[in-house]
Amino acid sequence: MSLLNGITVLDFSQFLAGPSCALRLADLGARVIKIERPNVGDSSRHLVLKKQKIGENSLLFHTINRNKESIALNLKDPADKEITLELIKNADVLIENNRPGVMKKLGLDYDTVKQLNPKLIYGTVTGYGIADSLKTKPGQDLLAQSLSGLTFLNGNADQPPTPFALSIADSFAGIHLAEGILSCLIRRNKTAIGGQVEVSLLESAISLQFEVLTSYFNDGQKLPERSKINNAHAYLAAPYGIYKTKNGYLSIAMGSLEILGKLIALPQLAKYEKEDLAFTLRDEIKQQIADIIVTKTTEAWMELLLSGGYWAAPVYDWQELIKQEGFKALSFDLQLKTPAGPIHTTGCPIQVNGKREKDDKPAPLLDQDHAKILNDLGVKKND
Repeated sequence: MSLLNGITVLDFSQFLAGPSCALRLADLGARVIKIERPNVGDSSRHLVLKKQKIGENSLLFHTINRNKESIALNLKDPADKEITLELIKNADVLIENNRPGVMKKLGLDYDTVKQLNPKLIYGTVTGYGIADSLKTKPGQDLLAQSLSGLTFLNGNADQPPTPFALSIADSFAGIHLAEGILSCLIRRNKTAIGGQVEVSLLESAISLQFEVLTSYFNDGQKLPERSKINNAHAYLAAPYGIYKTKNGYLSIAMGSLEILGKLIALPQLAKYEKEDLAFTLRDEIKQQIADIIVTKTTEAWMELLLSGGYWAAPVYDWQELIKQEGFKALSFDLQLKTPAGPIHTTGCPIQVNGKREKDDKPAPLLDQDHAKILNDLGVKKND
């Protein structure tokens, strides 16, 4: 896409939150330059999941850093520091997710660099914000999920707190940072003034819970109880949940118990429509539904429920997902070509005017674009 054509982003971040924000800006047309440590680079180059590597770098690194450029600079070296400052003078956006205080020690904190470039949008991701008690704790996704209360919501009532099996705090911190940066860019176009955008993993994980936390705040701060059977939402009544079928699983959303009872031949469900019985007796109700849902296939139940206009869906694993016409129609995945081999990954989820432009540029090798970046930005390296 070319929405951000002409915008230059300096990505000082590593791992997931900051780089995922920079990735989305790149997808929208910005030029994103990774500022990396010589010989080491972004730490996620070496964070290998399930022994998956592409050349010298982890597959994870390629997933988050496609469509970017790389330059290696030692920020403690005077010559490289001078190059860094020149790059900042010419940039529109800077993104960093270092430990609190690191950028200040390097002389690259917002209050310092805005003197060089008052129009700069400076994006910062921390683990937990400004609280002194949390400042020194590792800013890691599972820890942020745990501290935020997010894991408390998941699983059935007799199960321990269950984390999301993906880096949800990191990912949403990246999304929130991109939202803030884009908002500041709009303001800058009107006022020629830059600004600093700050997000944290903890705040993003808490923000995701706005619906349930608001219920908690306005319910005398009484903790919700998870359903013992097929828990899917601590504040929603039966039948809301995922049910085992004869050959798989089926999700059933909210709806009239009386109508559901007619569709699945369980007429006694009608008696639970009164007052709040669907919530207070949800485990009893869900057990009755579960006992009958398991007797037929997912496909059979889907036909019955959809014929009655009831909200339901089959539960897919990834093998089933990618076979679906709906997935294929999205044209959402990418095939990247690298010197070390091909990579199959996901693309940008945003469409503009009905189109999703695909940029199949792979992640850069460490320092791959050093000479090009200095030449394009008119920066000369001192010998």
